[in-house]
Amino acid sequence: MSRKQQIPRPGSDLGADDTGCPILHVDMDAFYAGVELRDRPELRGTPVIIGAPGARGVVLSATYEARRFGVHSAMPMTRARRLCPQAVIIPPSRGKYTEVSRRVMEIFQTFTPEVEPIASDEAFLDVGGARKRLGPPAEIARMIREQVEREQGITCSVGVASSKFVAKLASQHCKPDGLFVVPADRVVDFLHPLPVAALWGVGERTEQSLARLGIKTVGDLARVPLDTLQRELGQAAGAHLAALAWGRDERPVTPDVPDKSIGAEETFATDIADPAEIRRELLRLSERVAARLRRGGSVGRTVSVKLRRADFTTLSRSRSLREPTDVAKILYDVSCALYTASGLENVHLRLVGVRVENLSPAAGATRQLGLGERETGWREAEQAMDRAVRRFGNDAVLPASLVRPPFDGIDP
Repeated sequence: MSRKQQIPRPGSDLGADDTGCPILHVDMDAFYAGVELRDRPELRGTPVIIGAPGARGVVLSATYEARRFGVHSAMPMTRARRLCPQAVIIPPSRGKYTEVSRRVMEIFQTFTPEVEPIASDEAFLDVGGARKRLGPPAEIARMIREQVEREQGITCSVGVASSKFVAKLASQHCKPDGLFVVPADRVVDFLHPLPVAALWGVGERTEQSLARLGIKTVGDLARVPLDTLQRELGQAAGAHLAALAWGRDERPVTPDVPDKSIGAEETFATDIADPAEIRRELLRLSERVAARLRRGGSVGRTVSVKLRRADFTTLSRSRSLREPTDVAKILYDVSCALYTASGLENVHLRLVGVRVENLSPAAGATRQLGLGERETGWREAEQAMDRAVRRFGNDAVLPASLVRPPFDGIDP
């Protein structure tokens, strides 16, 4: 029996020994698509693509039925439609995905406080401290999968392993809707048959460099002397990949990792040169970023804008504030100033973005008023908007410039 055949396969007996495997990687299956199909069950089993339907749209998510045609996230929608013309296209509902993500993370917290979200649809969990209360890691993984499906109507795949790196590979190995255990004493057996591109840090260029050395699998890499790898890839990268090839990953699960930055961007259906339209989009993005800052209890000191021309060249400009903020009005004013200073007014743009960096907890931030300066009340007004949005939905309260006029039968 070959080494690869000895590895437990998805759908086979999952009673593998999970001793020494406290790390779970939980990954939602085709998350955005799964949320949409929960509300439209008649589409289950059919190709579905989530993304803006216009020519400039990109694929945000696709069901596994659509993926069989080669459709994948970040693909231009025009290409996705050519590959799978029979697919149903559903525009994204970002607020809905955010809410489901929040509830899924809350489910994880009921099993262990050691939860490290790494995206809206995936997280690492350390369940070592929950064994006495809930049972072995594989059993906890099974309970998590059942609770996510029961409460949120979507499926997830879970990898169980001795380290974060191996647990993430294990969850990919059993997608969709699977559970896969890599026993601590079988890590090398699991890793070495895999293509070398499975290792974190192996991108296209690194893969090409390794191919020149005749390295195609993780096992091939594991047998290469360390000094050879470091000579080819550099000291740090060579040592990093050599450790991963033998399953060595000492990073702990780190709960509540703070965001380093918060941003939002928009690709236009057609290129826009009108400065008034660009500023309206900057306002929309500033509102979205500020709301995320307040929701996460953060303020930021550095504001940046991203401006992409019609020829895809991209310009970024940033400015640091005297005081950190979570107020959309301030973000908007700075963004407009950066846009004006960029020299791209009246230039056709295909994308704009707003981002806030140098984040800190809002609880520790204080606003120092200058001599004779008065409070503007913007923060209080925006907090009231937050409360209205939570109660009545995302479009309950909008700045006047973002409110569309009533439909009068004329396409504007």
